Amino acid sequence: QVQLVESGGGLVQPGGSLRLSCTASGSMHSIEIMGWYRQAPGKQHDMVAIINSGGTINYADSVKGRFAISRDNAKNTVYLQMNSLKPEDTAVYNCYARILQYRSEYDYWGQGTQVTVSS
Repeated sequence: QVQLVESGGGLVQPGGSLRLSCTASGSMHSIEIMGWYRQAPGKQHDMVAIINSGGTINYADSVKGRFAISRDNAKNTVYLQMNSLKPEDTAVYNCYARILQYRSEYDYWGQGTQVTVSS
């Protein structure tokens, strides 16, 4: 089995910054995609940013220019640097990974970390 362990959430004032981290552990051949999704109360679970094994990145329009995703393949870790945070960024952020195991790809999710942007 694979586990995704997140860290770095918390309370921050508008305009502030936070950095989320997520590390994958367990039995895996390779990690094809890693990224972050978020869900605010009463809203859909939306993609925030994803990065594939080749380094190709996709961002949600709402975070472009403010958030930066990166990954350390040697550590099986993905990071999300969040700058210029807004109250509308408040949500539970979930780490996501698509992992190659036994010649098949499987999707895994972290337990979620709360990010609250408020004065």
